[in-house]
Amino acid sequence: MQDAGQVVLRDIVLVGGGHSHVGVIKRFGMRPLPGVRLTVICTDTDTPYSGMLPGYVAGHYSYDEVHIDLRRLAEFAGARFYRDEVIGLDRDQRRVLCRDRPPVPYDRLSINIGSMPAVGLVEGASEYAVPVKPIRRFNERWLALLERVCRHAGRTTIAVVGAGAGGVELTLAMQYRLRGELQRRGRDPDELAFHLFAAESDILATHNARVRRSFERVLAKRGVVVHRAAEVIRVSAGQLCTRGGETLAADEVVWVTQAGGAVWLRQTGLALDAAGFIEVRATLQTVSDPLVFAAGDCAAVLGRPLEKAGVFAVRQGPVLAENLRRSLLERPLRVWRPQRRWLALISTGGRYAVASRAEMHAEGAWVWRWKDWLDRRFMARFGDLLPMDDQARSQRALVPLDENEAWQARSALAMRCGGCGAKLGGTLLSRVLAALHPIERADVLIGLRASDDAAIVRVPPGKALVHTVDFFRSFIDDPWLFGRIAANHALGDIFAMGAEAQTATAIVTVPPGLERKIEDTLLQMLSGAIAVLDDVGCALVGGHSGEGSDLALGFAISGLIDENLAGMLRKGGMRPGDVLILTKAIGVGTLLAAHARLRARGRWIDQALAVMAQSNAPGARCLREHGATACTDVTGFGLLGHLVEMVRPSRVAAEIVLDDLPVLDGAVETSAAGMLSSLHTANLCSRRYLRNPEQGSGHPHYPLLYDPQTAGGLLASIPQQGADACLRTLWSLGYDKAASIGRVLPADVHAEPICLLAQARPRPSG
Repeated sequence: MQDAGQVVLRDIVLVGGGHSHVGVIKRFGMRPLPGVRLTVICTDTDTPYSGMLPGYVAGHYSYDEVHIDLRRLAEFAGARFYRDEVIGLDRDQRRVLCRDRPPVPYDRLSINIGSMPAVGLVEGASEYAVPVKPIRRFNERWLALLERVCRHAGRTTIAVVGAGAGGVELTLAMQYRLRGELQRRGRDPDELAFHLFAAESDILATHNARVRRSFERVLAKRGVVVHRAAEVIRVSAGQLCTRGGETLAADEVVWVTQAGGAVWLRQTGLALDAAGFIEVRATLQTVSDPLVFAAGDCAAVLGRPLEKAGVFAVRQGPVLAENLRRSLLERPLRVWRPQRRWLALISTGGRYAVASRAEMHAEGAWVWRWKDWLDRRFMARFGDLLPMDDQARSQRALVPLDENEAWQARSALAMRCGGCGAKLGGTLLSRVLAALHPIERADVLIGLRASDDAAIVRVPPGKALVHTVDFFRSFIDDPWLFGRIAANHALGDIFAMGAEAQTATAIVTVPPGLERKIEDTLLQMLSGAIAVLDDVGCALVGGHSGEGSDLALGFAISGLIDENLAGMLRKGGMRPGDVLILTKAIGVGTLLAAHARLRARGRWIDQALAVMAQSNAPGARCLREHGATACTDVTGFGLLGHLVEMVRPSRVAAEIVLDDLPVLDGAVETSAAGMLSSLHTANLCSRRYLRNPEQGSGHPHYPLLYDPQTAGGLLASIPQQGADACLRTLWSLGYDKAASIGRVLPADVHAEPICLLAQARPRPSG
C-alpha cells in the first residue's frame, strides 16, 4: 500500500510487466523517490521469465518457479497494481486509456509490453496457429495439448514455425516433455511427430556455425523434421502451406516468428519502426515524447538494431529506473549501451544446453547447470523481498514543483482542519461529478445533478423502504476496483433482505495532496462504484466527501420491498431439514492479511478480489426463486458469527460440514501460517456456540469459520427438495464456488446450537 504519510506529487505509470519493468519496480521499492508514486498496469499478475519458459515446458520447473508475482512485487514497492488491458494513449492529456476503467493520468510513462508474433501477416495464422506470445495464452494451449496427447492414443503431428533460438528451443522442450509423458504411460513416444519450419536456409541464423551444427545434430537425433527455406504463407484447419508449395497436415501449429509491435501502439502518435516497435533514443526516451519511455522487445533503439532477446531487456532495467527518476528531477539522463557480444544459453530439452557468444561455442550438462544457476539467481531477486527502506520513505520530496503545486504540497503536509474545513473543494467535486454518469430513475425527483441540499426520492405505492449503511477504508491500491467492492459490500444487506436497491449516497474520505491527484483518485473510485450501482438499477443521488489519512468509501443504501413484506428474507425463518447454501468462497480476511505481509501469491489475491467484486444480486434472486427461508450476507463477523445470527432468532440448530466449505485458493495455507485478520480474534467469541469444537479444531478449514469477509457471499437456508436445483442455477450464474455446507437441525435446549462435522453424513440409501 502507498505510504499515507507521503503526499503524491508525481505519477510514474508502467505499462506492462516485462523484464525491464520488474527491475524498475524492485529498484523503486528498495530506494523510493519521495513524492513519486508508481502504478503498474498489466493484464496478468504472473509475468513469465522467458529464459526459463523452455525449462517449464520441458517439465524441469514449476509454474511458480518461472513467473514473477507482479502484484506481490508492486505491494513490496508501494506501487499501485491495476490488472487491466491498455488500449491506447491520450498524450495531450497525459493519460493511459484502459479497457475497463477511466483513463489513468501520468507524469512519466514507460512501456514494456514485449513483442507479438505477427500472425496477422499470414493467411489463417491468427485463427489456426498458437502464438508463443502472450505467454499466458500459449501456456493455456500448451497445457491443453499436453492433456490431449496424454489422454488420447494415436499419432500427433506438431509444427513449429520459426527456427531461431526460441523456435528450436521450444520445439525440443515440447518434444522432451511429451515423449516423457507417453513413456511414463507405457505408450510409444514415436506417436509424436515434430516439424520445424525455417524461412531461411539455416536454423539459428544469428548464431555461429558451430552452434548451428550442434542443434542440427540434436534435431536429427531426436527425429525432428527440419524444413529449410520454407516460409509458411498459409495456415488452415489442420494444415499449413509454404511458399514453395509444400503442405503438411498438423494437429497443432505453434508460431514463434515474425515478431511485431502491439496493434494499439499505432494509434498513439509515437514514432514506430517498420515492424511497429517504439523508436527510442539511447536514453530509452521515445523520440516522439520526452515524457514517454520504452524498453525491452517493444522498443527499437535508434541506430542499434538488436535481436529480440530478454538479456537486453534485463540490462535496460537499471538505466530505465534511473532515467525515470532523473527525468522527474530534471537532471541529465544516462545512456544505455548494449553489449556488443552477449551470451545465449540454449537448452536442448533435457538437462543439457549450448552456450553461444559471437564465435564461441560450448555445450554439455554443465552448461545447463550454469544456465539453471543464473536463471534461479535472477528469479530470487523478485522472490526474496525485504522491507522498503524506511529512511528513504521518510525523506522530503525532491521533485521540482511549480508555485501552485508547492503551495498545495505545503498545505497537504500542514495540520489539517476538521469539521467542514476538511471537505473537498467544490471546484474539484464539480469536475469529478461532471465526468460521472449514474443511472437515472423516475422515482428520483431531485438527485445528484441538482444543487440542492438533499435528494428527494418518491416511494412507489405499495412499497416500503429498506435502509442500510456500510463504510470502510481501502485495503488495495486500486481505487477503481476498491469502488466496485465497496459498492457490492454495501448492497449486500439490501439483497440479503430480498429487496431491490433504489438509491445510494456516498461517504468518501481521500488523503490530502495535489488537487489533480485527489481528483483522479476520486474519479477512479466513484466510477468503479457507479458501474456496480448502475448494474442493479441503483441511482447515486448524493454524498459527502472529506479529507482523511486513509482512502475510504461507504454508502447509505435505500431499497424497496413490498409493504406487505412479501418476498422479504430475514435471518430468522430457518426450518429443520433445510439445507445451508453459501454462494461465495471464504478466506478473504486471511489472504489480505498475508498480502500486506508479502506472503500471499498474487493470483490468490486476484481470485479474492474477483469474488469481492462479484454482485450478490443474481444470487439473491436465485435463492428467493428456490424458496429460501432465511438469508444473510457473510461479512465482518465471519461465517460462524453470521450463522449464529440466523439460528438464534430461528430457534433451531445447525450442522456445518467443514470439508464442504468453499475456500479461496491459498486461504488454508495463509491461515495455517498464522496470518489472520485483525478482526479474527474478536470473532473467536462465536465459538462458544459450538456444540463440539474439538471435532473441527484440527481441520484445515476450521480457522476460516472466524475469518471476516468483505463483500462476501450470501448464506441461506433452502428447503431440501430445492437445494440441488438451487446450486445448479447458482453455478450457471457464475457462482462457481457455491456449495451446500450443512443443514438445519431441530433445537436442543440442552446444547449449543451449532455442530461441526469433518465430513458429510452418508445419505440414506433408496
